[in-house]
Amino acid sequence: MNTIESMLDYLKDHELQLTTAESCTAGKVVGLLSEIPGSGSCIESGYVVYSPEAKQRLLGVKPETIERHNLTSEAVAREMAAGALRDSPAQVAIANTGLAGPGGADGIPQGTVCFAWGYRVSDDIVLYSETQHFAGDREAVQLAAARHSLNAVVPYHQRLERESEENAR
Repeated sequence: MNTIESMLDYLKDHELQLTTAESCTAGKVVGLLSEIPGSGSCIESGYVVYSPEAKQRLLGVKPETIERHNLTSEAVAREMAAGALRDSPAQVAIANTGLAGPGGADGIPQGTVCFAWGYRVSDDIVLYSETQHFAGDREAVQLAAARHSLNAVVPYHQRLERESEENAR
């Protein structure tokens, strides 16, 4: 069983649905999920938001966040994940924004991708984020970023559960 299948089994076992807010992966996260039979029970929705305007209009990313931190930033990815969860009944969100290439921009090298994972906990949204660098051409960066997005869902959810247990003590 591959790791994406394992992640889907985890979502099913925990009765969780997923929404995505993809920029640089351009729908590859949902595409990878859809290749696996039965994945539809875990996918609630998916946004592909390339432009700053789409990020603002569809996900509520603040213009000042983009100005202050740049489009390729964890701050923007976090607002994308939170926006996707606000507009969805899903309990888990994956968001990414970055530079797949060719070339970098604004001093940010090609292959830089910022990620956020959001989890709905009662009426709150808990967010985790990180930045990774992937080697290769545009297609390789997009595929690696999409896989990384999916591979981190379970570890971050388990971290959330541990933190919740510790806070309850």
